Amino acid sequence: MDRRTFLAGSAGLTAATAATAATNAENREAADDLTRALNPRIQADRQAALAILKADARTLERGLRLHAESIIFDGYGFSPRAALDGDAYADAVNRGASNAELKDLREEMSMTRYVSDPVEQREYRDAWRSSGVTCIFQNAGEEGQDPLRLIKRLARFTYATDMLQEVVSKAAVPDDILTAKKQRRHSLYFTGNGVPLTQQWVSIPDELRYLRIFYQLGIRMMHLTYQRRNMIGDGCAEKANAGLSDFGRAVIAEMNRVGVIPDCAHSGWQTSLEAAQVSEKPVVASHTTCAKLHPHIRSKPDEVIKAIAATGGYVGICCISRFLRGRGDINALLDHVDHVVKIAGADHVTLGTDVAYTSQNAAAENKKVPPSRSRRRKEFRSLWPADNYRPTNQAGRSIAWTNWPLFTVGLVGRGYSDEDIRKIIGGNVLRVARVTLGLNT
Repeated sequence: MDRRTFLAGSAGLTAATAATAATNAENREAADDLTRALNPRIQADRQAALAILKADARTLERGLRLHAESIIFDGYGFSPRAALDGDAYADAVNRGASNAELKDLREEMSMTRYVSDPVEQREYRDAWRSSGVTCIFQNAGEEGQDPLRLIKRLARFTYATDMLQEVVSKAAVPDDILTAKKQRRHSLYFTGNGVPLTQQWVSIPDELRYLRIFYQLGIRMMHLTYQRRNMIGDGCAEKANAGLSDFGRAVIAEMNRVGVIPDCAHSGWQTSLEAAQVSEKPVVASHTTCAKLHPHIRSKPDEVIKAIAATGGYVGICCISRFLRGRGDINALLDHVDHVVKIAGADHVTLGTDVAYTSQNAAAENKKVPPSRSRRRKEFRSLWPADNYRPTNQAGRSIAWTNWPLFTVGLVGRGYSDEDIRKIIGGNVLRVARVTLGLNT
């Protein structure tokens, strides 16, 4: 080899070595972000989970490194929530605001106040940083079918991502999530908690015309039902188990055509099964549990889990003790992941936490709010069975949203390979998002 060729090769090697070193340094810094300067709430949650996991130093180090390097995609959840402005809320109460106004005000404050309030923005940034989450499949639509009802949360999170793009941006396509990861930012991929319907019932195409409109606004996944029966099928809380309607089959065909993921997390078992059987693209149960481990209206039996896997979809295990049971802690969460892997494979499970971090300032602000003077009626959607279960404080803390890095550590401790862990903590959701949009690479 002549000197010129040697030097050219050496220069290339030096550049590659430098790039690798820079990447390693960035990964170390990202791993450090998961554990540095944790506020008291997050630190207490970490200690609760660590006491249960009992991970050794090697497992902890490998888990945190893997978490920092990977795309972490919460299969269904909520952006960190701000505290109310208690004084402003109390003023609205005293001025005679209606229950509907107060509900909207509470949601707007919790979902957007971190945009303009420096204290709440610090809470927001700290929660994202300590979680290491790249993207949340964000609940961006109040439960129901009315387009006006569904659009409110979508507007709030569109506003937040427009105004705080240096922290969190709206992801319109999966590549936006990868870009956010490279730039050490975060992102929201929007899901609506219902299929928007005109509810005029003139014709099927007329009923479905808003589905594409909401897709164009950024919604990439929709609940088929929410607890109760609707025109699509039976919800998970109905005593009947009638399954998918003829109209429901048309809804799923349109979702397949437009590029929206059908989500049966709140659907009945037969509705979920039939949705998977008729869909030509992946179906998911974005935030659920395994009925084999604990039967609950929000769980899914093995037959449904296998049917969802057969579509290429995933089952997202949620961080709700009442649904997990056992001890309702981080080990119970991992037990449900293990069960899905056992019966359907690591390609078809993720975590859809269904929980949020709430600002440490929330309790103090809530104390400023006058007590309600009116009795609230039971909400239409509320069909929950009687339940006296109360998890321990440690169990609830162990599955707090900001403990995402320890979910990864827990998977390491369970003996999963790095490849399978990357699928479970984000890769499977990213894959389904790509396939649904027709992006198979």
